[in-house]
Amino acid sequence: MASDRLPITVPSAAPVAEARPHAFTVHDRTITDDYAWLKAENWRAVLKDPAALPDDIGAYLKAENAYADAALAPVAELRKTLVAEMRGRIREDDSGVPEPDGPFAYYTRHRDGGQHPLVCRRPRTVVVIPGQGAETAAEGGPEEGEVILLDGDTEGAGLAFFEIAAAVHSDDHARLAWSADTNGSELHTIRVRDLDTGLDGPDRIEATTGEVVWTKDGGAFHYVQLDDNHRPARVMRHRLGTAQAEDTLVYEEADSGFFVHIEETQSGDYLAITASDHETSEVRLADRGAADAVPVVVQPRTPLLIYSVENWGPHLFILTNAGGAVDFKIATARIEAPGLAHWSDVVPHRAGVMIRHQHIIAEHIVRLEIENARPRIVVRDMAGSEHVVAFAEEAYSLSLQPGHEFETAVIRFTYSSMTTPAETYDYDCVTRSRQLRKRQAIPSGHKPEDYVTRRLFATAPDGETVPISLLHRRDLVLDGAAPLLLYGYGSYGTLMPAAFRTNLLSLVDRGFVYAIAHVRGGTEKGWNWYLDGKREKKPNTFSDFVACGRALIEAGYTAEGNIVAHGGSAGGMLMGAVANLAPELFAGIVADVPFVDVLNTMLDADLPLTPPEWPEWGNPAESIAAFETILSYSPYDNVAAKAYPAILALGGLTDPRVTYWEPAKWVARLRATLTGGGPVLLRINMEAGHGGAAGRFDRLEEVALIYAFALMAVGRAETAPQG
Repeated sequence: MASDRLPITVPSAAPVAEARPHAFTVHDRTITDDYAWLKAENWRAVLKDPAALPDDIGAYLKAENAYADAALAPVAELRKTLVAEMRGRIREDDSGVPEPDGPFAYYTRHRDGGQHPLVCRRPRTVVVIPGQGAETAAEGGPEEGEVILLDGDTEGAGLAFFEIAAAVHSDDHARLAWSADTNGSELHTIRVRDLDTGLDGPDRIEATTGEVVWTKDGGAFHYVQLDDNHRPARVMRHRLGTAQAEDTLVYEEADSGFFVHIEETQSGDYLAITASDHETSEVRLADRGAADAVPVVVQPRTPLLIYSVENWGPHLFILTNAGGAVDFKIATARIEAPGLAHWSDVVPHRAGVMIRHQHIIAEHIVRLEIENARPRIVVRDMAGSEHVVAFAEEAYSLSLQPGHEFETAVIRFTYSSMTTPAETYDYDCVTRSRQLRKRQAIPSGHKPEDYVTRRLFATAPDGETVPISLLHRRDLVLDGAAPLLLYGYGSYGTLMPAAFRTNLLSLVDRGFVYAIAHVRGGTEKGWNWYLDGKREKKPNTFSDFVACGRALIEAGYTAEGNIVAHGGSAGGMLMGAVANLAPELFAGIVADVPFVDVLNTMLDADLPLTPPEWPEWGNPAESIAAFETILSYSPYDNVAAKAYPAILALGGLTDPRVTYWEPAKWVARLRATLTGGGPVLLRINMEAGHGGAAGRFDRLEEVALIYAFALMAVGRAETAPQG
């Protein structure tokens, strides 16, 4: 195994977590957990205040951090070099494309050296673009009437963690409701800024998800309040100038397995309240123009029925899997009779072609769909005529950008590939003309022709073909000697886009091949691809990833023991599973905020995400079958006495999604059990949560840590970049 020859050494003994056996019985099976004590009994308090962490746990985590720092000390200069390289590819004063809304255009940008975004607006200028035959919004540079509405650098000054969640202006453009998280626990506080004075008013709404939807009159807004278990459970209406305690309850979700989310329909007519788990949804609509609107259910929740809603006047457009539409279809109904019995198809279901998103504007239904891991945009007018917006590369990413306006024929989309920097276009659905609004700048330089992106397919043990997107330098000799970083996720139906990522060039320019394994549990090949990687079929995700590694070896891209695997969150569970299944494949494994203590977490109904996660993994407390399945793959429960590759586990102390004790317990058991290989390193960010550091340059430090570890694992820490 490559890990036996790893050039990673540590100058001191690894921390040893005390074994304090805790036994419990489920379905007549007794499970012993030696490291259950690492879960703080006051974990809710720790989410709100890291200082509440018990001393013994805090001391252990600090010892682990010191051990990891010692192991990675030899690459301290490499990490600085990597940060400088990655920062050199970022335009520091970068600006988003202004989004028109009435008399203004809104956008975010950064200043040179700034960690956090500036939320800005400037007067909108309407001009005629020659040759397009239509009026199109075109805005000048930042110096032309710009007003900074919210300065993230100023608001975050002096804070160890600061992240803006939302900044939403009222319909009359007079106020900005903005929300931020100040410790990484996703407990967002909402404030309201007067855009004439630039000052925040007395309104201060605590313990929210950060989402905001204004009423049309601008005198109130809706938000989602978290309950005591950190779950988004209540939609509240806040009238400006009143105390939070006086807010009106608009909707409360009684089922702890359903989370609540709010948004404004594209038309601006309705507040849409969605309650959902991972396989069932229910939508309520409330008139944004009515001061005390009562939400109306579109279709009462029905097991396994998923839907979302937009409107065009009195017509509802419903993206749904109803009637066996596994890969979704678009149906329509009228607002006065919105239920399923009245739905009629507009865009019928086509197996294997998954509709991921619908976007309704004045005269067009725009949809983003994907077939065999290739996305495209389809534009349909209200008379039923369609045309396609697509691209020719083997593997690429395509996303629709929702705008502020409804009465428009222009949509905005962003295209990139693993070799091509992001390009943002405005597309006129009538003239079918596109205007390039922004091309991602790479200040240090980038030549797409120096790189190759490919789409390959691996054959899984059950015969399924698993897509792989990969990137490497064109001058790389494909003789199997190259190290390879293999990334995977494969849960919740999340699609991993083959998009351009500037940071990756620091690895690729040092001779790495980078590959994404589009394993089951995602939706790259449609909704069935997701269904085949959840609950009792979850092991397919792990075997798919291993099959991708072996296929890349057979194709000459790398060799056994020369692969570094990387995944985060549920993808971190994938990392733990493949470490147990096929450790010989890997030189190293990076598990970022890894969900590795699956059985214990799914048995603990008090944790924030557990009830909504049961449809994804199964409920091991109620189902013997689910218990046995989860126990069979849960990474923490399947650590064995064998050699493991080098492992770097990363976590966040205030993470409410994958709690810090999951990677801590996993590392403790690995270190106590493995018979060779390693080392096993744990790094807990004591000032952040699930997403890691919030500042854009602070995040580069975390990426550099991962990349330096990967280079060490394959013996390339001294390799200089090409190009």
